[in-house]
Amino acid sequence: MGPALLVSGALWLAAATLAPLPGTGPALVRVGAETGILALDTVNRMDREAFVAAFGGIFENSPWVAERAFAARPYASRDALHAAMMAVVVSATDSEKRAFLNAHPELAGQAARSQRMTTHSVSEQGSAGLDRMSDAEFDRFDRLNAAYRARFGFPFIIAVRGRSRAAIVADFERRLDNAPAAEMAAALAEIGAITRMRLERKLGPFE
Repeated sequence: MGPALLVSGALWLAAATLAPLPGTGPALVRVGAETGILALDTVNRMDREAFVAAFGGIFENSPWVAERAFAARPYASRDALHAAMMAVVVSATDSEKRAFLNAHPELAGQAARSQRMTTHSVSEQGSAGLDRMSDAEFDRFDRLNAAYRARFGFPFIIAVRGRSRAAIVADFERRLDNAPAAEMAAALAEIGAITRMRLERKLGPFE
């Protein structure tokens, strides 16, 4: 693993320890089947195949994250499940981490316009209106995507749900000035936020 990735992993772990995302809390209680929400004890009883089927899509195009996190069962809480999955990413090799980041789609990029994204990404980018822009706005994202990939070697990653297009563009432009290690840490933190929200849709809100 390269020095930049080691540093970024350490930065993400420190951020997770010192400033956890809001919504941490006790273990998930059993929820009625009619809600479609999985109870934590149900998750802990899953075999590997069922677990990967349920959670393999939480991390973009990367079912190997769920495959490796399965070994950390039983999970004491929803936070513990999410932390186990993030630990898999942070501890991945340099080449694995690069491939993982490049498995994410660009914002309003060609994959989005040709409907070649995961259901999660289609919903998330759509929630920010990134599929309903003018030609000038699409051109602006194309320029930002190209500049970012040329600088860092992977696509810009941000939790777009709940953010306006203006806020997304502002963060995009600001992060282009980051040092590579700092930007890797920022990308991992955003993946943490994205996957937390995706897990909430399966497990219920983190309390």
